[in-house]
Amino acid sequence: MSLTTSPDSTRNGTRIGILISGRGSNAMAILRAVQEGRLPGCEIAVVISNIAGAGGIEAARGAGVPAVALESKGRSRAEHEQAVTALLEKFRVDLVCLAGYMRLLSAEFTQRWGSRMLNIHPSLLPAFAGLHAQRQALEYGAQVTGCTVHFVNEVMDGGVIVLQRTCEILPEDTEDTLSARVLREEHQAYVEAIARVVSGEYEVVGRRYLKSEG
Repeated sequence: MSLTTSPDSTRNGTRIGILISGRGSNAMAILRAVQEGRLPGCEIAVVISNIAGAGGIEAARGAGVPAVALESKGRSRAEHEQAVTALLEKFRVDLVCLAGYMRLLSAEFTQRWGSRMLNIHPSLLPAFAGLHAQRQALEYGAQVTGCTVHFVNEVMDGGVIVLQRTCEILPEDTEDTLSARVLREEHQAYVEAIARVVSGEYEVVGRRYLKSEG
């Protein structure tokens, strides 16, 4: 049994850094939760995109959150990850949240952050890992799908699961309609998972996330 260390919230709350590659829908859901007091003691320290034109960058700036485009194109993975790490350290980030971040991360980067890095995936892992999860679910004929928030390790979509929410697949669903309903579940799941992790009231036993007793 190993007790997982929670993010450092000893300074003035937990500073969250969000990594995105696109519109930043989950990033904005987290920001709204912070603003509405649903993540007490948390603040968004910075939003970082690996794509300059990502819509989430402008959305974050419009909400008054520091946002930086740190392009990965033309850089090696090691060089880009070093730049991301330097930026996260500059903004004194305690917890990293991947929110539609379309980059595979190295073992060195994931081990550095360990239980201080979360990701959300639009399926009930371990089913339908990787890209186009809703298309995979429809093609497979699944009747239920959902989303998973998990700690990040060097295996794609392979970290310990913190939280899952389900979503029924309807006979008339297309990839677009199903993705839209799952996204609504993602917005709730990510906020709840962050609250759980920031609380520190849990332990990881093998591959199981367990809420601490008492």
